[in-house]
Amino acid sequence: MAVNAQAVKQVRQGAQVSKGKGFLRKLWKYRALYLISVPGILYFIIFKYVPLLGSVIAFQDYNIFDGFTGSKWVGFEHFARMFAHYDFLKILKNTMLIGIYDLVLAFPAPIVLALLLNELRVVLYKRILQTVVYMPHFLSWVIVSGIAIGILSPSTGAVNHFITMLGFDPVYFLGEESWIRTVLITSGIWRDSGYGTIIYLAALAGINPDLYEASEVDGANRWRQTIAITLPSLLPTIMILFLLHIGKFLDFGFERVYVFLNPLNKENGEILDTYIYTAGLLNQQFSYTTAIGLFKALVGVMLIVIGNIMSKKTTGESLY
Repeated sequence: MAVNAQAVKQVRQGAQVSKGKGFLRKLWKYRALYLISVPGILYFIIFKYVPLLGSVIAFQDYNIFDGFTGSKWVGFEHFARMFAHYDFLKILKNTMLIGIYDLVLAFPAPIVLALLLNELRVVLYKRILQTVVYMPHFLSWVIVSGIAIGILSPSTGAVNHFITMLGFDPVYFLGEESWIRTVLITSGIWRDSGYGTIIYLAALAGINPDLYEASEVDGANRWRQTIAITLPSLLPTIMILFLLHIGKFLDFGFERVYVFLNPLNKENGEILDTYIYTAGLLNQQFSYTTAIGLFKALVGVMLIVIGNIMSKKTTGESLY
């Protein structure tokens, strides 16, 4: 028995050594790829993971002169204050509503646009149109807001000129709180939908043409082909991007909203990101706004986990 146990131990040790050599062999074989990935890994470590250590101030009454070690610990006091504060609850409602509108309206827009572009048969026209719809993505939000303000101006804007031609009074879109959410979502769709089609067009290019030829033999028209072939083939890509999107549900973007805000529309337009800027940087409530940021991160993680579980059970596709 002792001999057998020693033999088994030697076999296991040999397997571990061979496994280690196999790992080193693969590492050396793909050394170029691993070397290229080093800058990206360092970026995430330095700018994403190391700053997470600063989240400790959410549980402190942080003072910049005392630092992390000298500041007084207050536990969950800032979190209790956060949920008891009227402004926070109102701003959380704004953020959730804008996030829902963005998920329902902005997320499907690149899918629809990619399907439309895929139906174009004149290659030159298709390439020109793709370039045109990609271009707004490379404009900063400051420029996008300037364009929107000019188009929506109550006195000189093209939209209000059209409204007055129909016999109605001009609308001050950025001066009425009821319109700010519509402006934010619409401007985002115009800026990012074209660029978002890149992944979907790549997925469409990978669909086997034989499927379409077989469906034509069976008498299926283009609409039927889209429902029976194109959309099911796109489903894995759609689900992965959907899961990534809901992870940013409360992270709508500071610069995207701040450039459109003014005292007239702030009631319905202010979100957590702009509130963190005002309360944290301008009013120097560092611990309080760090607690808000930590709350946003935890909600994002929970949404990704729940969405991943539901996606795996319903479609079989998931992030992990």
